[in-house]
Amino acid sequence: MREIRPNLARQYIDAVSVFEACEDAEREALLVRGGMYWHKGPASAPEAVYLVRTSPKGAEKSLGPRTPETERTYARFLERKQLAQDRLAALTEKRKEHERMNRALRVGRVDPMVVKVLDRMASSGLTEFFRVVGTHALYAYEAAAGVVVDDDAVATRDIDLLWDVRKRLHFATALARVDSSMLGVLKKVDKTFRLKDLDKYTAVNQDGFEVDILRREQQGEDPHPIRMSDDEDDFWVTQARQAHVLMDAPPFSAVIVASNGTMARMNTLHPLAFARFKRWMSAQQDRDPLKRRRDALQAEVVEAMVNEYLPQWQVPAST
Repeated sequence: MREIRPNLARQYIDAVSVFEACEDAEREALLVRGGMYWHKGPASAPEAVYLVRTSPKGAEKSLGPRTPETERTYARFLERKQLAQDRLAALTEKRKEHERMNRALRVGRVDPMVVKVLDRMASSGLTEFFRVVGTHALYAYEAAAGVVVDDDAVATRDIDLLWDVRKRLHFATALARVDSSMLGVLKKVDKTFRLKDLDKYTAVNQDGFEVDILRREQQGEDPHPIRMSDDEDDFWVTQARQAHVLMDAPPFSAVIVASNGTMARMNTLHPLAFARFKRWMSAQQDRDPLKRRRDALQAEVVEAMVNEYLPQWQVPAST
């Protein structure tokens, strides 16, 4: 583990500031999706005019007849929508500039596919249903700490996404808005993603990059087995031992940078909860010895990172 150079730290800080401003602008733009227009009344009252709000999918809702108040509502909406669009466009361009600078200065080293997957999930409104667990979480910790971890601790070609089965109904609604299946969402990132024949919780692309979707072990009214959508080719989510510990731990979030300079927000768990879980895994006698040694190494690295660079996270995780 080593500290990144000061010039790279400055670039990362500046890039994250723009990235977060872009996130705010995207949220503002979402609030003014759709449009408004004036609609003439029925033939029986042709002089009547009504203000109508339209949704992105074409649904319409009347906001009442034309009055000074609805005229002000219409004017405020148009102004707010234009401002939101202009701000988002400007910040998006600024973000692209910083991504080019990230690449030129070699600020990031995360696999670009990881950023693409996280970015697609964010734009699809699915981020709140997942947190990144496993080895890739180290990239969030090292980004926040301003350090680089040795490759031995972070080498992997798969990303583990822990799905919150408690939110499955809200997830189904959100997924239906953007696609028919979770695999379909991944195919928008890379059309070569396919589910493995034997491991239906794992999708792999033509380059061998894997996405695993995990869930906690069945509790209470949790359904099991469970497929992520009605699509026959979609993920069957696998139960992971002690995964409830990962889901219940306090959250941790950081902006990560790929080797090509692109950025995405990674949501994971409290670093000490991660370290504690990794130490537990390293003690499991039925686990591959090579993975057990890496588990112990990752726990040691994250604990050291918290002690030296993330003192605000030294309070032990509550779960």
